Amino acid sequence: MAAYFEHCKTLRHSISSKEHATAIGPWLEGRRAAEARQVAAQIIKDMSPHYAPATINRRLGTLRKALRLAFDAGRTDTDYSTHIRRLPENNQRTVYLTIAEVKQIADQASDNVRAAIWIALLTGCRRGEVCKIKAEDITESVIRLPADITKTESYREVPITEALRPWLAFLPMAIKPSSIKSGFAKARKAAGFDNVRFHDLRHACATILLSQGVPLHVVRDVLGHASIRTTERYAHTMVEAQRDALDKLSDLHREITPAPSSEPQ
Repeated sequence: MAAYFEHCKTLRHSISSKEHATAIGPWLEGRRAAEARQVAAQIIKDMSPHYAPATINRRLGTLRKALRLAFDAGRTDTDYSTHIRRLPENNQRTVYLTIAEVKQIADQASDNVRAAIWIALLTGCRRGEVCKIKAEDITESVIRLPADITKTESYREVPITEALRPWLAFLPMAIKPSSIKSGFAKARKAAGFDNVRFHDLRHACATILLSQGVPLHVVRDVLGHASIRTTERYAHTMVEAQRDALDKLSDLHREITPAPSSEPQ
């Protein structure tokens, strides 16, 4: 993997790429390139109960690239990268929490996990970003997210609202990301939301903002999306609200206007 870590220096998302490569390190110890298929199968078996297919695929992708680099450099006679197969992904998210539903979950959580939940919702930050906020990142009016802790590796500032201010006392977080993940899982189960992930709080931030009439480009900036196209995927959640509104208009129309008696000529 040494060659892959050198390769990471040329990547835009070098930090996350290194983290994914490091995560599979224990499975690679003492194994040869020729065992790539077996190693990948073991990684999938061990990680599947804990991680989404997309995350596992990113980690398998680092192994695949490392094997390809080894072949290109003449260190192996066979391109073992072709032995790595991706898992099927279903990235469609159908869970969009209301703020009342978020409260139901938060009320079942420990103090630290509850704080993480509200900080995530009120900032749009990812779990990893919340956990990496330091005391020096917090000013009177904004939270400064250094480029090295964001997924897009871009500096961003998050305004501190009055609702967020009381939860700042919990920053830096006193618990690890894994503890937040497990604590959130217990809370959402206790609240009766079996199909909810912590990351859905970020989705909720976006959809709630859109439902309040916040422009798409502003939501993009709040969430720190690199492209407006990423933010546009939330726009479809507004269609049903628009449909309900137009249905009401349709009902009023039918009350005062009869249907056309004939087809247009």
